[in-house]
Amino acid sequence: MLPSVDLSDYMLHDPIKVFAGEHMFVAINLIIEHRVSGVCVVDEQDMLLGVLSEMDCLRGILAATYNENGDVGKASEYMSTDIDVCDIHADLVDVADDMLKKGHRRRPVLDHGRLVGQITCRQLLRVVSEFNQNQVAAH
Repeated sequence: MLPSVDLSDYMLHDPIKVFAGEHMFVAINLIIEHRVSGVCVVDEQDMLLGVLSEMDCLRGILAATYNENGDVGKASEYMSTDIDVCDIHADLVDVADDMLKKGHRRRPVLDHGRLVGQITCRQLLRVVSEFNQNQVAAH
């Protein structure tokens, strides 16, 4: 059993984020630089507005190409707003189960609507792996 199942003990703090009004290439460069599959989109108070994935970025680039205007636009124009989130003190196992059922790789973590972290499949695997290593070392 894990020492704690409180999500706040395992989430990634300071997830990669952009402001809604940022140009798409700011988000694209962050995705490439940080090797993530998407970024959170927030307002000036860090209230979560949506998520911008690699696929959303590709959609924006193709739209600009088809329209031949060359301007890809802002993050808010292509972000997904219908996203699942979790509370900072959610149960880690419940969140992992829900992510698996819905096929989600990451989930923003909120505290009263404000983005405070993110939980990812990779982070969940790291938690289980570290717990397993500690169990093996104890025996």
